[in-house]
Amino acid sequence: MAHSLSAIKRVRQNEKQRLRNRSYRTRLRTQIKKLRAAIDADKADEAKKLLPDTISLLDLLVKKRILHRNTGNRYKSRLTRRLSALAAS
Repeated sequence: MAHSLSAIKRVRQNEKQRLRNRSYRTRLRTQIKKLRAAIDADKADEAKKLLPDTISLLDLLVKKRILHRNTGNRYKSRLTRRLSALAAS
């Protein structure tokens, strides 16, 4: 347990930030699942509508440092590639 006032405050801040980050990550995972489901169901038009929203959310999480820059770029690349493969076939 923290003893100093600054350590106690830091514990409070860490908990609030943890919950906020968890909420963002949950939102991202849900968005990615929707996009992947649309791609797997061969719904190219629906997937094309979901892709910009997903990329925007990834960029937001990278900006807020919830995700590492390379992780965000990797997700964007893989999702875009999957959608392109769907459109090509």
